[in-house]
Amino acid sequence: MTIKTRPSNSPADRSGNVAPAGVGGGNRPRAASRARALAPPILGAALLGAGALASVASLAGRSPARPSDAAAPTHAPTPGAETAPEGMVWIPGGSFQRGSEADPDARPVREIEVDGFWMDRTEVTNAQFASFVRATGYVTVAEQAPDPAQFPGAPPELLTPGSIVFSPPNGPVDLGRPLSWWAYVPGANWRHPEGPGSTIEGREDHPVVHVCWEDAAAYARWAGKRLPTEAEWEYAARGGLEGKPYTWGDEFRPGDGWPANIWQGRFPTRNTADDGFRTTAPVGSFPPNGFGLHDMAGNVWEWCADWYRPDSYANAPARNPQGPDSSHDPDEPGVPKRVLRGGSFMCADTYCSRYRPGSRGKGAPDSGACHTGFRCVRSASTEPATARLDETGSPTPGFATAPSCCAPTTRARLAATREQ
Repeated sequence: MTIKTRPSNSPADRSGNVAPAGVGGGNRPRAASRARALAPPILGAALLGAGALASVASLAGRSPARPSDAAAPTHAPTPGAETAPEGMVWIPGGSFQRGSEADPDARPVREIEVDGFWMDRTEVTNAQFASFVRATGYVTVAEQAPDPAQFPGAPPELLTPGSIVFSPPNGPVDLGRPLSWWAYVPGANWRHPEGPGSTIEGREDHPVVHVCWEDAAAYARWAGKRLPTEAEWEYAARGGLEGKPYTWGDEFRPGDGWPANIWQGRFPTRNTADDGFRTTAPVGSFPPNGFGLHDMAGNVWEWCADWYRPDSYANAPARNPQGPDSSHDPDEPGVPKRVLRGGSFMCADTYCSRYRPGSRGKGAPDSGACHTGFRCVRSASTEPATARLDETGSPTPGFATAPSCCAPTTRARLAATREQ
């Protein structure tokens, strides 16, 4: 059974450039939940999502940016003779069964319809993100030191730029304690994925990592694109297949090779790298899905525009859902989360199998990690979407949830915990 798509006379994918939108500025620092994030937390087995460390990223000397968000125009027209944006694939509008009965926060499974849109063929690469940084002077959240005034009582040594890096333990650990394999590494960021001394030289075609939602949204706006809604992302990931457990079909491993960059071996102590990669892989290393999209399963988690709630599917409209207006995560009440999709190179069939297209992840919008990246979409209208903003000019606050098995806690929360 295949996904129902509406008739389309959309063009074949041809080369063409998108005129970049104006940069428009940087992100405004926000103090909400920062002191809470740096306070020594109580972390239980269920605490797997990213916490809240508000952004201090900025474009020096520019007015605050309004990141691209989920506001995809509804009833988007077919592009017709429009030249395909470079590196993007046309996803014809249609309907599909969204969700997964295997995941409590992905229920109920129900039919959802989305309009057609353009989507990046691959995840955004280090080379592409470097072009954005050169053009704008943008500084990612992981490269910025938190403001001590926003974290009263926090040890000064914790208020250093850095990010979360996978650190495999030496022996077996309780899988209910994810801090056993995560380390806050000062100096880790998109330029230095494993921390100081590491580099992206030779990895220009790998997906950019250590980018939080705010960083991804800023890039999307600069590129004249936006982040996909969660519904768009899942529809595209399924590639025309209806109700299949994987983006490639029914079988976990249909042949001798591996269909995606995921974990092989005993997680988290031993990765045999039978697929050829221990961490990220160059984008496009694995076969595309039915829509021509690469790495919609594994490699790196991908940010979506939607706020995260475990009950959002039950209340979503049946056509072009944009996600809830706020977030709530029962695992971390009061810590807003955005949706993450696709799983990563750290997802194993014995632990985190969220590379399945119906599964959901979550993360604080100001926290990235070594397995977190993104790709962009573009509405057929070519008009860049704008974020839903509150009266302060900041993204609408809320409360976010559902365990995203492979996602760590916020960089500051993790740092504070490991110092106890």
